[in-house]
Amino acid sequence: MESMLDMFLFETNTLLEQLEEIMLESEKEKSFSTDSINEIFRIMHTIKGSSAMMEFDSLAKLAHRIEDLFFIFRENNCVESFSEELRTELFNLMFRSNDFMRSQTEKIENNEVLSDNIDQFITDINTFIEKMKGNPVETVEPIVETPISDLKPKDINTDLPESDAAYLIQIFFDDGCGMEHLRAFMIKTAVKEVIGEDFTCIPADIEENSETCNYIIDHGFFLCIQKEEFVEKVVQVLKEALNVASFEVILNPNVKKATIKTEKIEETEVKEEILQNTSSGDNAQKAGSKAPNHQTQTKQSIISVNLSKLDSLMAIVGEIVITESMVTASPELKGLKLDNFTKSARQLRKLTDELQDITMSIRMIPVSGVFNKMNRIVRDMCQKTNKDVRLTIIGENTELDKTIVDSINDPLMHIVRNAMDHGIEEDVQDRINLGKDTQGEIILEAQHTGSDVIITITDDGTGVDTTKVLAKAKKNGLLTKPESEYSKREILNLLLAPGFSTNEVVTEYSGRGVGMDVVKQNIEKVGGVISISSELGEGTCISLKIPLTMAIVDGMDVAVGNSIFTIPITHIRQSFKVSKEDVILDSMGNEIVERMGNFYPIVRLHNLYNISTQVVDVEDGIFVWVESSDKSYCLFVDDLIGKQQVVVKPLPAYLNSFNIKDAGIAGCTILGDGNISIILDILNLHAASMYAF
Repeated sequence: MESMLDMFLFETNTLLEQLEEIMLESEKEKSFSTDSINEIFRIMHTIKGSSAMMEFDSLAKLAHRIEDLFFIFRENNCVESFSEELRTELFNLMFRSNDFMRSQTEKIENNEVLSDNIDQFITDINTFIEKMKGNPVETVEPIVETPISDLKPKDINTDLPESDAAYLIQIFFDDGCGMEHLRAFMIKTAVKEVIGEDFTCIPADIEENSETCNYIIDHGFFLCIQKEEFVEKVVQVLKEALNVASFEVILNPNVKKATIKTEKIEETEVKEEILQNTSSGDNAQKAGSKAPNHQTQTKQSIISVNLSKLDSLMAIVGEIVITESMVTASPELKGLKLDNFTKSARQLRKLTDELQDITMSIRMIPVSGVFNKMNRIVRDMCQKTNKDVRLTIIGENTELDKTIVDSINDPLMHIVRNAMDHGIEEDVQDRINLGKDTQGEIILEAQHTGSDVIITITDDGTGVDTTKVLAKAKKNGLLTKPESEYSKREILNLLLAPGFSTNEVVTEYSGRGVGMDVVKQNIEKVGGVISISSELGEGTCISLKIPLTMAIVDGMDVAVGNSIFTIPITHIRQSFKVSKEDVILDSMGNEIVERMGNFYPIVRLHNLYNISTQVVDVEDGIFVWVESSDKSYCLFVDDLIGKQQVVVKPLPAYLNSFNIKDAGIAGCTILGDGNISIILDILNLHAASMYAF
């Protein structure tokens, strides 16, 4: 049942995302194309069927009613005749319905009670249909069923499965509906309630064997029935079944004598068509009959995999990488010339790297799913703020680790809302006076840069008034030094401080002082860095530098006494040696060192972690200049060991009670020689050196 629920949630969420994309595109075009209407009809039909199968009645009922609405559109081609007001009402109704269905799936994911109050949606849809009566709408003629006695025999079907039953009912499901074996099982259960156990199925193991899906897609699902009086009862069940595209009752030509009341059958084997029906809720769906001989189905080449399995695979690959390093870097092999071993080790390294790359690529997904959601944010805020803004998306096919993509959804949403609310001018005349286009623009762009992805959110709005920011920061007591000493970059970074907001009026979207600090925290949780640049009157750009994956990182190993630490390469600006004269004390007695015209605090790792070492003089050790977000300082270490890719491993759970995170430790890794290296958390390390932990 749990696997069925996972499949349902995955399928439904995917379909709702497709629905929203179609709606946004159609709203831009100010109408629905024939393809869009057909696609929305298919989406609603699938959601209706799968929701009913899972007994989520509110979802099924709403999807059913929307399906009815688009059935009318499809059969009468009446959308083009809608007034502007009616089209706007339709789009708003569909967006609200989509939001409701999304909220229902979220409740299912969180194991919450679903809302069964869909009366308002049903009423709104019915009201909309009533308003359509003012438009010319042709009446849809119902499909007329042919009486059994009037049907004529057809050619023999030589592809029928072997069965001793007098009647075979061949059933085909909707194209692409998925989980055909489970849908067949639901029909089997419904038929059993009507006629008992007096029938068989082909294939028989539909409940346990998911591979029967392919057979059902290619040949159909067969109910084998012996008694004539049961046939009509089963037909009634199939008429009411969901996702049944067509079914056909066939007189089994392999049975010499059938106990039925019919005209004399010629000695030649005859297949007699009794009934063919297509259903779509209360309205008949005009779908063509699927004859087995003419079925062409494309086999699926994509499968969905539980993320936990990929996590396990990644962990195993990490162990392989570590084991390979331990073998090839074994101290016992030093000084030995083993040509065959060296050749094999080189090949092993190549294969290990390929395995690692493939495993990481499996976890990679495009950011398009998250980026496209921002279209809806801009659309809704345009309506509520009466601003004319377009969203331009660039590089949506850029890929990131699935976990990271999920983590950046909320930060991006908040940044885009800020750009709409704070950035784009309220008055169009202000834009005209500055020589700008009357329509504002927000650009959402992603691009690869080495082992990172840079995501930028740029608006062409008012920009940030640094004077106003500095004054508000002073009022809130956020300044730590005289105003004159703040650089423009430092002033802009104040926007990321908790509780900071320049809005005097609290709105639905801003003014509460909550948001950008949370955005910063979420980005830093995935190892990313956020930065802000802005020009007054020209606009603002927020840049997110995010690692491709959190599982494997490029690191620089450094030695401190007998301990080894790993510093992520992305945080290193420079390594250098100094003389005693280069290091001075600030007013608080803390060591600082000058680099490129600025002074930076020094963090001695041996002091921070109480490590015994002979290297304490600044001239004997090495400084590593590191940077994370708005923190920039220099680490003092004994020596640099070298750069290598390391597998990030979490620290044992029993260490959580020691506030390891606050000590500037992000995790650990196992080196090739079997030693453990501590991975430093550059963001929190400086704070750890300032306070006891």
